[in-house]
Amino acid sequence: MAGMSVFAPSTAFSAQEHDRPGFRLTVTEPLALDAGVSLAPYAIAYQTYGRLNADRSNAILICHALTGDQYVADPHPITGKPGWWDILAGPGKLLDTERYFLICANVLGGCMGSSGPAEINPATGLPWDLTFPVITIGDMVRAQKRLIDHLGIETLFCVIGGSMGGMQVLQWAASYPERVFSAVPIATAARHSAQNIAFHEVGRQAIMADANWCNGNYLAQGVRPERGLAVARMAAHITYLSEQALHRKFGRNLQNRQAITFGFDADFQVENYLRYQGASFSERFDANSYLYITRACDYFDLAAEHGGVLANAFKATKTRFCSISFTSDWLYPTSENRQVVHALNAAAANVSFVEVATDKGHDAFLLDEPEFHATLKGFMDGCAVHRGLTRT
Repeated sequence: MAGMSVFAPSTAFSAQEHDRPGFRLTVTEPLALDAGVSLAPYAIAYQTYGRLNADRSNAILICHALTGDQYVADPHPITGKPGWWDILAGPGKLLDTERYFLICANVLGGCMGSSGPAEINPATGLPWDLTFPVITIGDMVRAQKRLIDHLGIETLFCVIGGSMGGMQVLQWAASYPERVFSAVPIATAARHSAQNIAFHEVGRQAIMADANWCNGNYLAQGVRPERGLAVARMAAHITYLSEQALHRKFGRNLQNRQAITFGFDADFQVENYLRYQGASFSERFDANSYLYITRACDYFDLAAEHGGVLANAFKATKTRFCSISFTSDWLYPTSENRQVVHALNAAAANVSFVEVATDKGHDAFLLDEPEFHATLKGFMDGCAVHRGLTRT
């Protein structure tokens, strides 16, 4: 990076071990939130993979989706399951840790170590609960920027993510274009649709209708709204799949029985699957965090931040973009991804776009999808050559 100054880590931060594998950064400088209040101090829990090269030019920021976290490529500390993008991230894989330095932070408002409603409010010594300020995608990205500053990285080689992670990618590219060499928004949109807001509201109401929610103060009561959170997850999980995927996996097959029972147990395999998804999710996720993060998605509207014209968000950008959508994704359909691409074209940005044919639905970006992987590899390799990156 000839002629580029390298940021030094800031003394406004302190990194420390915490109760989960990885790192936790405490930021003392107040963070101005879109809600009109400031948050300080606050913490960002994060994981890194690979090594930062000498000129700090090989860093990739991975932005996780709604119910994801920072454990991209190593076992989850609660569930023990492989990292959520283990299929792509690691030595010799597409996001090659022998070439790139990968960073993933638990979002602000999350429940895996970053400041959120389940964490302790340092002013009171008690959990924040619903006194935690409402946050936005923009707030999440501003907090991530503080982490990148702390790591001494001036320009990220790439910011990449799917779903809510894709929203963060777009926010990064709009807010800090000079800090983002390339951007890969996957299966996402520049604003949350009315349909998606409606699905989120169903989930929130399920949580708040649980008697154990206790108006958000369940931690002090020693209970958790597990049933409400499980129902919220069940409803959301349906949107991550396609009808074809559900039919292929389950059809109308019965669950461990030869005939219907004429009752309300899980007669069908798909019912049992959803119940399992709901129960396992409630073991690893905080209900109030679910309220906060879904609300952040609902409020996301990048065009509204730029005079109602989405192209203005990317005016004069030098960032290279690769937008990817999936034919069977009805949560963030191709039409919404194309709106972003059209805005980038209007701003004369360097952008490529691929719609991947698949019946795996929205979750295709997490699965073994060869066309998606080939597209991503071609883009990343091309950017790496342009940037002069080699294996570390």
